[in-house]
Amino acid sequence: MEIKVLGSGCVKCRGLDHRVRKAVAELSLNARVEKVEDLTEIMYLGVMRTPALVVDNKVVMSGQLPTYNKLKELLLNLYKE
Repeated sequence: MEIKVLGSGCVKCRGLDHRVRKAVAELSLNARVEKVEDLTEIMYLGVMRTPALVVDNKVVMSGQLPTYNKLKELLLNLYKE
């Protein structure tokens, strides 16, 4: 599983990155997490609002910072697919 956390470096973007990394470790997911701050790459992925979460090249969330528990649930569901 390849996970990209998209964001300019604002507080919410850093928060999403932290929560994603924590959830991946806690759930023992076989995933690679990458933080993307390059606006050109973010726009190329079709994201207009950050923070955003891309899993296996599919935007699964944009413009929000979910609770830690909701994020864990989302990642676990995506991992099972």
